[in-house]
Amino acid sequence: MPTAPATGPTVSPSPGRFGLGTAAVGRPGYLTLGRDLDLPAERTVAALRERTHGLLDAAYAAGVRYFDAARSYGRAEEFVGEWLAAHPAADDVLVGSKWGYTYTADWQTSGVPVHEVKEHSVAVFDRQLAETRALLGERLNVYLVHSVTPDSPALTDPALHGRLAALADRGVRVGLSTSGPAQAEAIRAALAVTVAGRPVFTAVQSTWNVLEPSAGPALGEAHAAGWFVVVKEGMANGRLADRNAADALRALAAGIGASCDALALAAAAAQPWADVVLSGAATTEQLASNLTAPALDPDRLAALAGLAEPAEAYWRTRAALPWA
Repeated sequence: MPTAPATGPTVSPSPGRFGLGTAAVGRPGYLTLGRDLDLPAERTVAALRERTHGLLDAAYAAGVRYFDAARSYGRAEEFVGEWLAAHPAADDVLVGSKWGYTYTADWQTSGVPVHEVKEHSVAVFDRQLAETRALLGERLNVYLVHSVTPDSPALTDPALHGRLAALADRGVRVGLSTSGPAQAEAIRAALAVTVAGRPVFTAVQSTWNVLEPSAGPALGEAHAAGWFVVVKEGMANGRLADRNAADALRALAAGIGASCDALALAAAAAQPWADVVLSGAATTEQLASNLTAPALDPDRLAALAGLAEPAEAYWRTRAALPWA
């Protein structure tokens, strides 16, 4: 079974440092700007299965070797599991998934009061691990507690820590994903969690982008501790795509002859602590554009630092995005 690297490369980014996330295509509704332009008019299970499999085909062909899903991403684990079963030679892929949210939208995009319900309990872990195993089997390499905040019981529940440590003993790298303006606090709290003197968590997936870079120092600490560090939402839920980007980003991209999305993802991949940067592409065209990021000169990215927003403001904006 392939294993996630303990430390990130120090060379320039390559396609192998990028991953494919399935949040945007594993379910019909999500909070990404422009989904009406990206997805099939009829977002049936069959249509999104086909779209997901096409993206996985294109990503693998381009050298991407990390695929990311979650229990709450509708049928994303199912779609990834089907693709893996149909491609047995793709045994060099790392597969990550997440537990802790239950998908409740029943394949609807509107009229749904809550799309997912969060609970970081032993009971939910037991249930969702069994569900994940049923779909991904032994291909599960990385399993994360989904969207940990500083008040999550995932940071304090010794019974849950015992379960997670037991999973790690079976060869799965255990970690957490983070969200919200206190990501750094959650990461640092997780670094201190141990069972029998050994760290429970050795992987993290956090939001980092040129608008919201506040978790960077804590992610650097996690990387230094040997954690596998994955960047999510490098495109800020579509806010950094060409069609939605602010004039300042457009000008910077035009100045170096790049697309806004490639520039944004190149900035994430240039962070020395980043092992993998996720593309959340919903079309193969978007994926191809995202994967031009490795060709960009990291020395030309410094000006992007001026785009950062206060973390609280960034997360308020994100919370206001519509599920569509």
